[in-house]
Order: sequence, then C-alpha cells, then structure tokens
Amino acid sequence: MSASTYIELFGYLGSLLVLVSFLLTSVVKLRIVNTIGSVIFAIYALIIHSYPTAVMNFCLVGINLYYLWKMSKAEKVYDLTSVKEDDYYLAYLLNKYGEDIKTTFPGVDLDTEKIDRAYVISCEGKPVGITLGKDDGENLNLTLDYTIPQYRDFSVGKFLFSRLTELGYKTATYDGSVENHQAYLQATGFEEDKGVFVKKL
Repeated sequence: MSASTYIELFGYLGSLLVLVSFLLTSVVKLRIVNTIGSVIFAIYALIIHSYPTAVMNFCLVGINLYYLWKMSKAEKVYDLTSVKEDDYYLAYLLNKYGEDIKTTFPGVDLDTEKIDRAYVISCEGKPVGITLGKDDGENLNLTLDYTIPQYRDFSVGKFLFSRLTELGYKTATYDGSVENHQAYLQATGFEEDKGVFVKKL
C-alpha cells in the first residue's frame, strides 16, 4: 500500500470520527470524539495542503475544548423525589425510557408491585434518573438504578447514594444483571459478595 493511500485512509478516519460523534447522545462524549476526529482531519488537511480545511478543524478543536472545560466547571444540582410505586408519573418515565432500561439492565423486572421504594432524580426540573428498590431496614435492595444516557458521568449515582445516607440507609445492594452495569457499580464503590453487589453508605 502506497503512502498516499495511508494518508487518504487517515483522512477518512478523521471524517468517520466526526460523523460518529453526532450519533452520540452524551454531549461530553460527542465533543471528545468530535475533537479527536477534528485533530486527525486537521493534520490530514495540512498534509494535503488544504489550509482552509485545517484552520476550520483546528477552530472546531478549540471550540470543543472550550465547552468541555466549561462543562467540567459547571456544577449539576440534583433533586431526589420520593414517589409512590403506583404513581402515574413513575409509570410514564418507565414507559418513556423502557427500551433503554431493558438494554442497560437485561432481564430487569419493572413490576412496581414488587417494590416499596421509588425515587425520581431530577436536574433543574428534568428527570434524569429512576431508582426502584425494597427497604430492608438499613439497607436498600436496588431493583433499578437507571440514569438517562446524557447524564451517565456517575454524578447522578454519587448524588443518590449521598441522599440515601441522609434517609438513614447504611448499605445499598444490587443482585440484578450486571451485563452492561458492572463498570458503574465498580466506579461507585460497590463490592461483590457471592453474586451480590454491596455498597457501604
């Protein structure tokens, strides 16, 4: 394969990353992938002496880095609302995000008659998380700890567990599917014990 072919493939890679970035639901991930793609495409543009294209892509890199920095400094303020298991609003949210919930938690049982605790987490009035579970005294056995894709940076989970402490819980447990959930559990301090994940609050 010739050097010109490698250079062309390098340019295609940059273009592909920029395009893929717009398919991402997380704004942070979108800007990170877009930045990488723009850097690659800017270098490609310099190699082929397309200076206007290089300038445009370096400007995109600067814009992305600025907004990533701005987002890292912005403090998200969450609210926790306790709702009844048969609450219409809870049913609406479970239906609205049902497909993503089933993807994130394969095999999850969303029968609210089997739980006795339900919480909705909001950010500036927007619902961003749903927590379902059973009260075992000082432990909350989690059936569902769901966060919408745009807020999956662990901040919702950290807020939730701090509020559970204030509500009198000393531990939280989870024994459901970890197929797409294990990284979150580990990042938020859960430890596995005989197939059950336990977090001390």
